[in-house]
Amino acid sequence: MKIDEIMKRNVKVCRQGDNLNSAAQLMWDNDCGCVPVLASDGSGKIVGVITDRDICMAAYTQGKPLCEIAVESAMATKALTCKPSDDLVLAEAIMRETRIRRILVADENGAIKGIVSLNDIARNAVAMPERKAAQAFQTEVARTLAAICEPRPHRAEPMPLAA
Repeated sequence: MKIDEIMKRNVKVCRQGDNLNSAAQLMWDNDCGCVPVLASDGSGKIVGVITDRDICMAAYTQGKPLCEIAVESAMATKALTCKPSDDLVLAEAIMRETRIRRILVADENGAIKGIVSLNDIARNAVAMPERKAAQAFQTEVARTLAAICEPRPHRAEPMPLAA
């Protein structure tokens, strides 16, 4: 199965120069936990990704209101992508190896085309008509979820609040 068969196409985006309040509002209004970040130059190129957790941690560590914190200061600058024509197994393998819940779908020029979440893959695995193939794929989805949920090494000291 190809990624373009299950990806969400109407992806809301923000720009590097937007503030975290805008990004959080997009997530709230669209019931999502992740927003691709595009270059502020209008090129439409993906330059990062920001999650609801990134926003929370930026607010905690910087000690400022969300409207005073730029998306650029809290986003992940390494946004993993795949192409719409790639096989769904590739997206799932990238998620497992890198321990992420969502992967952006981009064209050859780096412009956003969609997004695929582990939730999308899991729902697809349950709906597969071929029992044997479905069971094998469901096992892979379970392995991916287990990898993502594996506890990370604990920090020796808690992060201080911003002064």
